Amino acid sequence: MYPVSSRFLPRLAESHNPVTEVLLFLTDGRVVPVEHTGGSVTVDRGQTIRRTCSVTSADVSLIPLTPTDQLATYGARLLISRGVDYGSGAPELVPLGLFRLDTVEGDPSDGPVTLTGKDISAIVADDKFTAPYQATGTVVGAITALITRSIPDAQVISLIVDTPIGPRAWDVDGDPWAACQEVSAAAGAECFVNADGTFVISVLPDVLSVDPVWAVEATEGGVYVKGTRAMSLDGVFNGVLAKGETSDAGAPVQYLAVDSDPGSPTYWDGPFGHRPTTYSSSTLTTLVACAAAANVKLIAAKAPNAKGDLSSLPNPALEPGDVIRVMHPDGLRELHQIASFTVPLDVGGDFPIGTISAKEDG
Repeated sequence: MYPVSSRFLPRLAESHNPVTEVLLFLTDGRVVPVEHTGGSVTVDRGQTIRRTCSVTSADVSLIPLTPTDQLATYGARLLISRGVDYGSGAPELVPLGLFRLDTVEGDPSDGPVTLTGKDISAIVADDKFTAPYQATGTVVGAITALITRSIPDAQVISLIVDTPIGPRAWDVDGDPWAACQEVSAAAGAECFVNADGTFVISVLPDVLSVDPVWAVEATEGGVYVKGTRAMSLDGVFNGVLAKGETSDAGAPVQYLAVDSDPGSPTYWDGPFGHRPTTYSSSTLTTLVACAAAANVKLIAAKAPNAKGDLSSLPNPALEPGDVIRVMHPDGLRELHQIASFTVPLDVGGDFPIGTISAKEDG
């Protein structure tokens, strides 16, 4: 969760004035506050581009009509925040993302105007390879090179133990952002852009290995609105076979990691049966690298044995991967790991939360 003050989360459950801010950074150096009437920011770890936004405004001057306006708008960025007005002093704002401005459309006379954007990983994705490209070295080094190739001043933070990779080549017209995902997967990690516009390389934590960051409870004074619970075998695996290539002419290397916990509902030798999935990459050149990738990817593969969709009062500080404690109206307590959510930019908007997995909370 994005760092907030000690009074931020309690205030979300109380009657308060939410504050939203949209800043438009034009390429000519101007920063334009956008007066807006609505919109939303959607964050979804299941999408290639994790953060997207839509902003509605009555200001028709935002539509670029002249060549000068168009020049300033192409390549512009949006910084969107939501927070709390405590009634005295400056409000506490939490960033929701730094976005490349993709479209500006509306009636140039009467409005309204709609601005849409994607987080800045879209800049990397659109900068397709115009010549064959090869990544070598380590996971963090290769990803940093891919990102700074398109955004030289990009900030890249690694939260993993760096891992050597074998050489991996991509052809002309290849997708550099997809390449970042492939390289990060060699360490069982994922690469994404956070709310600050910083590129992050990290591993999805196990739902039981981290403390819940927020409580969504159907109690008096709680933030719970509604929720559903479900179980599904879709996307659930209890084994991961990681396959790579040796750096010489030897046989390809591979390693099978399985759920070896007899108390787990997806235990390899239990009623669930054998349900492996495969991950292959030429970046894996040793048995040790295959084992590391398989074991880390197994955590996510066996995780979604239960899932839910919730609605609560909006919390702009959440991040995918965060674990929240949920108490339903019937008293059932669960730990949920967040997969997606949509933050409204208007006062009365709903706040739907999709989860990756849920575990009963004792």
